[in-house]
Amino acid sequence: MPLPSDIDVAIIGAGAAGLAAARPLETSGLSVLVLEARERIGGRSQTVILPGDIVFDVGCEWLHSADKNSFVAIARDLGFEINETRPRWREQSLNAGFPPQAREEFLAAMDAFDARVSAASDLPDDTPASKWLEPGNPWNAQINAISTYINGTELDRVSTYDFDAYEDTGINWRVRRGYGALIAAYGAPCPVALNTKVTLIDHSGARVRIETSQGTISAGKVIVTAPTDLIANQSIRFHPPLPDKVNAAAGLPLGLADKVMLALDDPEALPSDGHLYGALDRVGTGSYHLRPMGQPCISGFFGGAFARGLEDAGGGALAAQAIDELVMLLGSDFRRKLRPLAETRWAHDPFALGSYSHALPGHADDRAVLAAPIDDRLFFAGEATSPNFFTTAHGAQETGVRAAGEVMGRSAA
Repeated sequence: MPLPSDIDVAIIGAGAAGLAAARPLETSGLSVLVLEARERIGGRSQTVILPGDIVFDVGCEWLHSADKNSFVAIARDLGFEINETRPRWREQSLNAGFPPQAREEFLAAMDAFDARVSAASDLPDDTPASKWLEPGNPWNAQINAISTYINGTELDRVSTYDFDAYEDTGINWRVRRGYGALIAAYGAPCPVALNTKVTLIDHSGARVRIETSQGTISAGKVIVTAPTDLIANQSIRFHPPLPDKVNAAAGLPLGLADKVMLALDDPEALPSDGHLYGALDRVGTGSYHLRPMGQPCISGFFGGAFARGLEDAGGGALAAQAIDELVMLLGSDFRRKLRPLAETRWAHDPFALGSYSHALPGHADDRAVLAAPIDDRLFFAGEATSPNFFTTAHGAQETGVRAAGEVMGRSAA
């Protein structure tokens, strides 16, 4: 179907933010169209069903801060089952390679680091979060590894102010048939033009002209929800230029978190919803979820520069690394019990170039700069514009609702 020549509101990107912006506009009386470069909706969320009916969330997986997460109510309204089993990220199943006393020492060191970062967030100048590692502490590498999972990058690239601003209630649930599937169902009613890559947003005239791979469309107002890296590298250009937006996006780059799913023969050998840390003496290592929601598999998680190196090494590198670390922890018999099923490559996804945003040191305020409207006709949403729930799908969803409210000239409910 050809693009319409004219629309009231164009939304760039059909991820959680773009879909959330479209939903409240359905009853506004305005004509709305979401422009999506991919052949699917969901953005950095996607659920695939692997052999053995294994649910694999390629992107976001956890309903973080579930007691405040907007997608919990959405899931229940849409009839999606919520699994309330909490993650055991602070545990080491079977004490494999990480005895209880050592684990207590690590957790104490990590909690002390978090407390120092929190105190430093009150200082007049922002700093790299790595500044607050205790010199010589034997757990610094593992604390930095945790940063690669939660921030997608190492602590020297993370703003102390931003690190402390993230709101985590400690309640984390999952969607039984996949978070990506939930977001796709949430967005199903939205009018979306797929395979429509936006390259230019020309706001020089009375109306906004949008150049896409499927033609040109004119809009009265535009909501931009593209990942920050695509704004920063000007894959999507603005005319006249918006240097403040481009610079803000550059200060909020996407880190990298990749996952690999391994089929597990003899699943009863391991606990359901167990957890293992990989190596303890280096930043480049994995975190492993054993039998998620009771499924016969192990999910491996890698972040930061280590994940980027594994991606660059080519297909199968994440699986090989995961199997090697799991065999190190569980014994050589497990090499024949593990089989690669799927792995992610978010840094090589041309419509993402990473996983979720972090603020570089000195750039925590860029979230507000990126979120600010331009001339009451260009609006911005996405997880990177969330003040406290950045990196999350529900943070993105809330910003989409906020942007829709701005389009309609009112505060979002």
